[in-house]
Amino acid sequence: MDRYSFSLTTFAPNGKLLQIEHALAAVGNGSTSVGIKAANGVVIATEKKTGSSLIDVSSLEHMVMICDSIGMVYSGMGPDFRVLVSSARKAAQKYRRMYMEDPPVRILVKELASIMQEFTQSGGVRPFGVSLLIAGVDDRGPNLYQVDPSGSYFPWKATAIGKNMVNSKTFLEKRFDSDIDLEDAVYTAILTLKEGFEGQMTEQSIDVGVISTIPTTQADGEQKASKFQRLTPAEIKDYLSNVA
Repeated sequence: MDRYSFSLTTFAPNGKLLQIEHALAAVGNGSTSVGIKAANGVVIATEKKTGSSLIDVSSLEHMVMICDSIGMVYSGMGPDFRVLVSSARKAAQKYRRMYMEDPPVRILVKELASIMQEFTQSGGVRPFGVSLLIAGVDDRGPNLYQVDPSGSYFPWKATAIGKNMVNSKTFLEKRFDSDIDLEDAVYTAILTLKEGFEGQMTEQSIDVGVISTIPTTQADGEQKASKFQRLTPAEIKDYLSNVA
């Protein structure tokens, strides 16, 4: 079967494309990331681990905002993630120029999944070595999607990707409640990461992003849709102090 593992476009006798299996292995070696869809929003969280204590962790970008209403986190290969972030932002801007609003989450997910799928059947390329968790709010309410290197995507209530995926999903199955609110979802996400975390968890070693369905009230009394935002280290530290 090894002779099939060198070709992306040739199926092995068992019906698998082995390069996609290898891409999933790269995801499995990546940092653990979790996502939880709450009744009033979505939270995504990930580990920010480095190979050396000399690396400035503040420069690491595991989680990004694609547009005001959508954020994304990954497990796997960072350089591949950067390429997909660029494509996602271009797609979001193209949609906004045409329709004067942010794209629905499912539209952006389909766009990214199509790009990833194209890299599974083209010569001279390899699959992206990342899985994505995409969180956002649109006219359907809160949304959480997972996109894999094969280009397949699924909506989730709660899920995990990366190194500690199996244990994290088991933990989420026990703790998840469809009526959970966003505040409790943040605590649950941190506890899930803590299950398989090696060493001491600090505000510098994890990243948490949230988006709420509840509009924010401006100083002039005007209400605006909430934006996706990454929690500051100080905010994460507060959550950690209550978890401990």
